[in-house]
Amino acid sequence: MKKKIAFITGIAGQDGSYLAECLISKNYKVYGIVRRNSVVEHQKNRLENIKHGLELTYGDLLNESSLSSLLRKIKPSEIYNLAAQSHVRISFDIPEFTIKTNAIGVLNILQAYKNECPKSKFYQASSSEMFGRSVDKDGYQREKTPLEPTSPYGCAKVFAYNLVKHYRNAYKLFASNGILFNHESERRGTNFVTNKVVKTAVRIKLGLQKNLEVGNLNSYRDWGHAKDYVKAMNLILNHKKPDDFVIATGQSRSVGQMINYVFKKLNLSKNKHVKINQKYFRPEELKYLRGDASKARKILGWKPQYTFEMIMDEMIDFWLNFYEQNKNLKDY
Repeated sequence: MKKKIAFITGIAGQDGSYLAECLISKNYKVYGIVRRNSVVEHQKNRLENIKHGLELTYGDLLNESSLSSLLRKIKPSEIYNLAAQSHVRISFDIPEFTIKTNAIGVLNILQAYKNECPKSKFYQASSSEMFGRSVDKDGYQREKTPLEPTSPYGCAKVFAYNLVKHYRNAYKLFASNGILFNHESERRGTNFVTNKVVKTAVRIKLGLQKNLEVGNLNSYRDWGHAKDYVKAMNLILNHKKPDDFVIATGQSRSVGQMINYVFKKLNLSKNKHVKINQKYFRPEELKYLRGDASKARKILGWKPQYTFEMIMDEMIDFWLNFYEQNKNLKDY
């Protein structure tokens, strides 16, 4: 049986690193691109445990010719486009870069895919942020829920989502969207609210920091684990036909409830240590997300293995262990 070849953009991120591990465990050969940054050691640290079956090169979604050249050379069985300017709050500060990367970048890789390896299968990392202010009457968001984004990030993701559907229909490509709701892990960037809360709470517990500054405590999110969600990506591309799937747990909690859990677990006072800072509020807030993954459960046989509590506990343990083993990095 011929070995499958996967090409992953955004491979150095949380999802990309877990996806690479997942695919290599399934005997894939995995190629990935990372963007060139000035601080080299931060570019591949999520991938340092992968010793075999992985090849990395520098690349960028805004450079279509380099994407075409790579796809022509690699001839992947599956393409996973995970690269993005992925921070929603920051998308308000740098909307032009966000739109270029998250929308035009997807156009570039779709063109390269169509021209160089049209027999491959293509996965686009779409987002629950596309739903924005739109919620069905039963309190869920699903594949047929109208898209009304509330951020430049969400708007760009809607553009990319529709491009994928267009290329699928116009050029008969196997191009699918995974509409993933929030998913977390110890590999999540600490400028995202879950890992920020957990890391800061651990630092407060250890006497390394006094307060946690956050924005809107009443934003509700559907939080899952990135390990579960990358498995869904692979299932989507191994389905018999291209399609679009919501991936979510179906449970929603507020940022305040998440903070309550973490602080209680560490025996900390939320009232004493949590401060509201207006700079963390969005110009237009996305108040509520709760996904219905019934279609993925029924058609793909996917279901999450991690509970919310398991995710938070894993992240807490990670940071407790980190500071125990790195006592010289108190300012990290």
